[in-house]
Amino acid sequence: MTDRTITAETLEWRGRTIEVRYEADWGNMGANGCRFTRAHLEIECIAPEKAPLPLTETGYLSHFTSPEYVNEAGGPVAFVSSWLDREATAKAWPSRGLSLRPT
Repeated sequence: MTDRTITAETLEWRGRTIEVRYEADWGNMGANGCRFTRAHLEIECIAPEKAPLPLTETGYLSHFTSPEYVNEAGGPVAFVSSWLDREATAKAWPSRGLSLRPT
């Protein structure tokens, strides 16, 4: 059994500090001979703690994706930053206040 490799980096985004934890080969699927692998991202707003984000009202999100998408974006922080920017624009965030629910 191969040890898991999880990286953690912080991202400053619009006055929030976000921790991005990333596992490129979730559950060591590729290391254990699986043809298809899944990457796992954990996105958590740590300051202000649990503050809402365009991706999650709770300030925490667990997300599975292709490791190729993360690599193409320039790594986990670049992937999450781009995703946040895209969602914030699509939802006109935070112009409606801190809630992401439609008004």
